Amino acid sequence: MQYFQALKLGQKRVATAREYLNTLTNGKAMPALALASNSSSNWAPVGEESLYAFVDESAGFVLTDNSGYILALVDKTGSSKTIVQGVTKEQKETLEKAFQADKILKFEGKVILPV
Repeated sequence: MQYFQALKLGQKRVATAREYLNTLTNGKAMPALALASNSSSNWAPVGEESLYAFVDESAGFVLTDNSGYILALVDKTGSSKTIVQGVTKEQKETLEKAFQADKILKFEGKVILPV
């Protein structure tokens, strides 16, 4: 796929994921990656599917605040489409229930966050 085609499609998928996450987090979702990380020279948009993942320092990331977690909606490869920073333990539990109610599955792999 050509770069601009992949980017446009990825941006559309990011916008959809961000809109959904904004409904759960009072507008705190930020856009993340529009292009999937891959080792080939082919351009690919982030995947259409959305899975949720909570990231903390145990995953090897250094968080810039003390509030606990980063929430990411990711595709099946772990490329994050939208993120929310500063999620507390209580918010995490509430959000997990919302994802379960909406039949959004938990991502169990390595999350790729924007740098």
